[in-house]
Amino acid sequence: MIVSTAHLPLVVGIGGTIGGISSTERALRIALDAAEREGFQTRMFGGADMARLPLYDPKNSERNEHERAFVEAIRAASAVIIASPGYHGSISGVVKNALDLLEDTARDDRPYLADMPVGLIATAYGWQATGSTIAALRSIVHALRGWPTPFAAAINTQVTKFDEEGGASDPAVVEQLSLIGRQVARFAPLATN
Repeated sequence: MIVSTAHLPLVVGIGGTIGGISSTERALRIALDAAEREGFQTRMFGGADMARLPLYDPKNSERNEHERAFVEAIRAASAVIIASPGYHGSISGVVKNALDLLEDTARDDRPYLADMPVGLIATAYGWQATGSTIAALRSIVHALRGWPTPFAAAINTQVTKFDEEGGASDPAVVEQLSLIGRQVARFAPLATN
């Protein structure tokens, strides 16, 4: 039996790196899978998707098909999960560029990430950058009027390794990422504006 997901509320995932599937994208996929188990449809914008977004130019109102698809997905979302690698103590440029594009929603009835739960994931090769990256993400989500979920996952990829089958070497990390997916799903409104 084929089940339609068209009527299900949407959780959008944003995260990854340019240059192939990364630990960040694998972590995000685990969280999105948990949201799906809660009855949500999901859409992921990974590194390859974000690489197609030109640098945000506030003076240019023309958008390519990739920019339009990204903004429309956020408009349709009931919740968002953002995953960023920790680059030099903060979020990556491609993740920030994607979030800057949400300025296109400034005049919407529901601007930016207003009233949406937003799960946060930071991956880094060491602990120091994970904390500062989570702090930066929380600050950005607040500026975009979103609600960071109570739990955020900080993952040291020097210690935890992800596999191609959707798992990780540390079951506690998988549970943390699943908790993020469950939290955004449980806090999300069932319908969008």
